[in-house]
Amino acid sequence: MQENVIQKIVEEVLQQVLKNQPSPQHDGKIPIGVSARHVHLAQSEVEQLFGENYQLTPKFELSQPGQFAAEETVVIAGPRGSIERVRILGPARSLSQVEVSWTDAMKLGLKPPLRISGDIKGSSPVTLIGPKGSVVLLEGLIIAQAHIHMSPADSARFQVVDGQAVQIKVEGMRPIILSNVMIRVSERYRLEMHIDTDEANAGLIQQGAFGEIVNAQAKEQMNVKELPTVVSQTEKPVSHQFDKKLLSQVEVLEIEAQEIVVPKKTIVTALAYDKIRELNKTLTIRSE
Repeated sequence: MQENVIQKIVEEVLQQVLKNQPSPQHDGKIPIGVSARHVHLAQSEVEQLFGENYQLTPKFELSQPGQFAAEETVVIAGPRGSIERVRILGPARSLSQVEVSWTDAMKLGLKPPLRISGDIKGSSPVTLIGPKGSVVLLEGLIIAQAHIHMSPADSARFQVVDGQAVQIKVEGMRPIILSNVMIRVSERYRLEMHIDTDEANAGLIQQGAFGEIVNAQAKEQMNVKELPTVVSQTEKPVSHQFDKKLLSQVEVLEIEAQEIVVPKKTIVTALAYDKIRELNKTLTIRSE
């Protein structure tokens, strides 16, 4: 069994153990992570940039279970300039995405939209350069909207729901309130708020700081533009042919189709089965 398949199974076992445990409590405070510019890659782009069958090399684990910063970096280039040694975050995704700050965007000469991670439809194009080649993404460059990852237990504790916008107050040398911070709830999330370097610089916020929810705006009262979703903009496909050796809950979440069709030899993890049932999807085993 390939190493990346084993790694995914181990990650899901850990998530199964942790999924019903609330994150460590800090008297109602939310830990803040400052997210520098980074790149998420689909496996096809990994191979175009680094070579055929290339696998990302974990450098260190990130705060969210199963996520890691890779040893590999790329150059991101725009019409006005480029930025070298931009870190890739793994594991590989179904779609490639580049997240930068507004300051970075000005250096590149591009005007990416402010989006929730994963909503890249109609976003800015960007060029990626690696040691074995380059890739031109026709869309995928965004400025990530500030958001808070949390588990269902944390969601109940803070009395907020997925997709809700809140205001976060951060104390310190330069107290600041950040608005339209999006709540993202999942069993695979660990409590942490993510902001970019521009937001951190505005409030002199350092890694490891804490924020507090001071105002929660109901989702139904928000402007639709503040809650962009790819699903609302495109019609979901009816069936998805999945041909990889392992189907994990990460892939299930990324597949929009109602029916997932897999070969008989594909390994389906326990969490993937749980997520399929939760989302009322259908799993079909394809005879070879």
